[in-house]
Amino acid sequence: MRLALILSIIALFTPAMEIVAASQTPPTQRQIDAIFSAAAPKDAPGLAVLVRKNGRTVFEKGYGVRDLRTNAKIDRRTNFRLASFTKQFTAMAVMLLVHDGKLRYDQTLTEIFPDFSSYGKNITIRNLLNHTGGLPDYEDLMDAEEKAKGLIWSSENQIRDDEVVGLLEKQSSGKFPPGTSWSYSNSGYVVLGLIVAKLSGQSYGDFLRARIFSPLHTDHTVVYQKGKNEVVNRAYGHSKEGGTLKETDQSSTSATLGDGGIYSNLEDLAKWDDALRNHTLLSAKEMQPTLVPAKLNDGSPTFWPSEGGGDNLHPGKPVVYGFGWFLDPYHGHARMWHTGSTMGFRTVIERFTADNLTIIILANRTDLDPEALALKTADFYLNLKN
Repeated sequence: MRLALILSIIALFTPAMEIVAASQTPPTQRQIDAIFSAAAPKDAPGLAVLVRKNGRTVFEKGYGVRDLRTNAKIDRRTNFRLASFTKQFTAMAVMLLVHDGKLRYDQTLTEIFPDFSSYGKNITIRNLLNHTGGLPDYEDLMDAEEKAKGLIWSSENQIRDDEVVGLLEKQSSGKFPPGTSWSYSNSGYVVLGLIVAKLSGQSYGDFLRARIFSPLHTDHTVVYQKGKNEVVNRAYGHSKEGGTLKETDQSSTSATLGDGGIYSNLEDLAKWDDALRNHTLLSAKEMQPTLVPAKLNDGSPTFWPSEGGGDNLHPGKPVVYGFGWFLDPYHGHARMWHTGSTMGFRTVIERFTADNLTIIILANRTDLDPEALALKTADFYLNLKN
């Protein structure tokens, strides 16, 4: 009787156990491949996709070609311009300087650059890292300068970091007093790149090579500077013009560094993901400020500016940002993530920290939406797919 009772209980619960097991079955390679194979034809610019689970690569594939001149295929070693994906590396460089005792998060802009305009005297490193500094947008300043003086910058004569600071120093005030609002700031990360160079005594690129790229053996990741170095296995950016994809690889703002100047590939970014997961460069305690959402001076949460346009992606909506990472959860799943968008390229990294899931997509065409593709992929792994 006792055995029969046990067997009947097992039989009763077996269907439920099977349902749970089915819901936890990881997606097949074919399911994930189907998401991306329709996005880019084999003979067109496309994308590179990496999915990592529990520190292991579970999906990795290139789609399409690096450029339309050679038709070289995209693979795990194809280097894409990361655009704003770069900001997490700039933030790491700043945090390494804090680790070295060369910098403090409460240090102000004018303490480091004494000649900077007086409105910088209350802008701290923390403000710059989490976009609460209020620096004017340098692209807006470029537009104003060219309206007054005529064409100055182009894809051949690109604006440099020191010119960005020159434009910022001409201003009498910022967009808002530091710590009173939130606004995504490429200007802030250009300045952070210059701070890294000044306080380390090395160029921004050399410091990242010495302290991040070389220790992690990300040997083909590079801070690209035209005429100074080259990008191996380089993907060239493309945009649709009149229904046709054309090479649109460089713009007048493609030479700035701390806000978007890094090229990298899936092979190296898998090592970067490992370093973040294993706290290779900084301890968990030292990394903690990265994961603290920005707050305003009065303790209130941050919101995207109410007016649309430019880099303001979600006007008026809440935004959660730490140091070089967005921290907004996805359907209750904790994550740290960032997109990148520039002339010819779109990129994204999604790290679902509690789920040990990372998705990275690098695209060399602007008519794709890597963020949407990454979240569609995440749905399978997070059991959110209907």
